[in-house]
Amino acid sequence: MTRLGRMSDGDDRSFDIEFWQSLTHDQRMTAAWELVEDYWTSKGKTKDELRLQRSVTSLKRRKS
Repeated sequence: MTRLGRMSDGDDRSFDIEFWQSLTHDQRMTAAWELVEDYWTSKGKTKDELRLQRSVTSLKRRKS
């Protein structure tokens, strides 16, 4: 799907909604990850540095 034109503040977003809803879950995830990679490389960083953040926490119950 393609649309050629200029966006303005009052534009109807129905084309965008229809486009994204026409994709499968996997296609949307792939597109979203490509946007993350494009943003990351635009900041001058390499794709090798990209990874999901992991937080490790240890909880210990105090004996009462």
